[in-house]
Amino acid sequence: MKLSRRQALGAAAAAPAALAMPQIVRAQSAETEQEVPMIAPYRSVNVGDFKVTTLLAAHRPMDDPHGTFGLNASDEDFAAAAEANFIPADSSVNFFTPVLVETRSDKILFDTGLSPEGVTAALKAAGHAPEDISTVVLTHMHPDHIGGLMGDSATFTNAQYVTGKTEFDYWAGAENETFETKMRPLESKTTFVSEGDSVASGITAHDAFGHTPGHMVFRLESAGQALLLAADTTNHYVFSLQHPDWEVRFDMDKAKAAETRRRILDMVAVDRIPMIGYHMPFPGIGYVEQNGSGYRFVPVSYQLM
Repeated sequence: MKLSRRQALGAAAAAPAALAMPQIVRAQSAETEQEVPMIAPYRSVNVGDFKVTTLLAAHRPMDDPHGTFGLNASDEDFAAAAEANFIPADSSVNFFTPVLVETRSDKILFDTGLSPEGVTAALKAAGHAPEDISTVVLTHMHPDHIGGLMGDSATFTNAQYVTGKTEFDYWAGAENETFETKMRPLESKTTFVSEGDSVASGITAHDAFGHTPGHMVFRLESAGQALLLAADTTNHYVFSLQHPDWEVRFDMDKAKAAETRRRILDMVAVDRIPMIGYHMPFPGIGYVEQNGSGYRFVPVSYQLM
């Protein structure tokens, strides 16, 4: 294929943008040819010998974010935080981001989004089928994390399941419809973990209670590199990360959740390792630095390529 000088210059100028927009759809007709950039619903990085892929299973707008974040903050302080970070105070976007970890022998999916359709579409875009998944790990049992487990039947037909014992026991006694529909049928295929247990070699479970009674995070370590799957420890990169003591509506034990946020974010900042937050702006991967009494989220660029 030969490029004209104009096409060659255009391709060179677009090269940096290709990192952020890895998928190009080419539309052709007899009269015209166009290149339409599309942000793919996945992003893959390397952590030692692990391939880690964030999957955009869904995103949706949210009105009145102050009704969810910063419940104990004044309207003035909330608006000031939004303005300082160039975001509106009266709306936000929520992202739902399961994570696929490929080891040498397994494909391990962490959380499943709101529905089977969302997570399977993102998996397909990344080159995987639901039956490829060998293990599904659930950080906690909120509907947006277990919603993809079941449609008319189990979504991941060849998978075993892993979750925290404290978390499972709580919801098993809660008479919760989503849990009973999505998770209860899989109980016989589920293994339970506690603090310090391994899901697989190099993947360790840690308690991060507060958001839910048994919420857990998972640390990946391979070939001298590490990454933390932080799940819902911090649900907004400004309102609950820069201000870890601000209360979040969905945190079931708000004081414990704030304590956990500080502990986990301190660890990530001190260790200088990347983290993936389930609700962070997609692709959800970044670093954390201490910033006054709070923290700052630094999105990953090319460090893990």
